[in-house]
Amino acid sequence: MIPRRLTEAGANIAAWAQDYAYALRWQAAGVLGRWDPAHYRAPADPDRSPVVLIPGIYESWTFLLPVAGLLREHGHDVHVVEDLKFNTGTIEEMAELVDAHLRTAGVERCVLVAHSKGGLIGKHLLAHHNRDAGIHGLVAVNTPFSGSQLARLLPLSTIRVFLPHSPELTALTTQQAVNRDIVSIYGRFDPHIPGGSRLEGAHNVQLETRGHFLPLNDPRVHRAILDGIRALTR
Repeated sequence: MIPRRLTEAGANIAAWAQDYAYALRWQAAGVLGRWDPAHYRAPADPDRSPVVLIPGIYESWTFLLPVAGLLREHGHDVHVVEDLKFNTGTIEEMAELVDAHLRTAGVERCVLVAHSKGGLIGKHLLAHHNRDAGIHGLVAVNTPFSGSQLARLLPLSTIRVFLPHSPELTALTTQQAVNRDIVSIYGRFDPHIPGGSRLEGAHNVQLETRGHFLPLNDPRVHRAILDGIRALTR
C-alpha cells in the first residue's frame, strides 16, 4: 500500500512540473506568436456544429490552439472571442462578451468548448443567454464547478470566484437544469482542482490524465472532446 501511494505521489509531482512547463510554453506562444483566428474558420457544414472556444483565467484563446487545430481538422467552424483577452473579468462580464460575439457573428446551433474558468462562463451562458437554444451545450475540460479549496491561498479578486461557496459559484450551482447539456472532462489528478470536476446531472468523463493544463494536448482528451460534441448534437 505504501509503495503504491509513493508511486502515485511521484507521478503527481512529475505531472505537476510538466503541467507548469506546458502552461509557460503556451503562454509564451500566445504572447510572442502571431496566430490568426481566421485560420480555424471553416465553411458551414450541416453535419458539423460550429464551436466556440472559451479559455481559462489568465489564458488567451491561443492557449487552446491544440484543441482549435483538432476541431478544424474534423471540419468544425471554430470561433474564438478575442475580446476575452486573458479572461480576467467576472463570469457574468465574460459571458456577455461571448454572447455578443455569438450575436454579431451570427453563430447558431453551436457547442462551447472550454477550459477551467471557461466552463463556468459556458454554464452561465447556458443558464442565462440561451433563450433561443442557439447553444447545443458545453464541453468543459478541468472546470472547477464546485470550486477549489486552493483559491484560499491566493487573495486576488480574480481568484475568489473559485472559492467553493463564492456568490458566483453558488448562483451557478442553483442552475441545475442546464447540467444535462454539459460534458465535464477531467483527469486522475488536477493540482488546481483537488476535488475534481464532477458535476451532478452532467455527462462526466474521467480519464487517466494528470495535470490542469497538459491534458489540453492529450489525445485522450481530444477524443473525449469530439465524443462530447457528438453526444450534444445528435
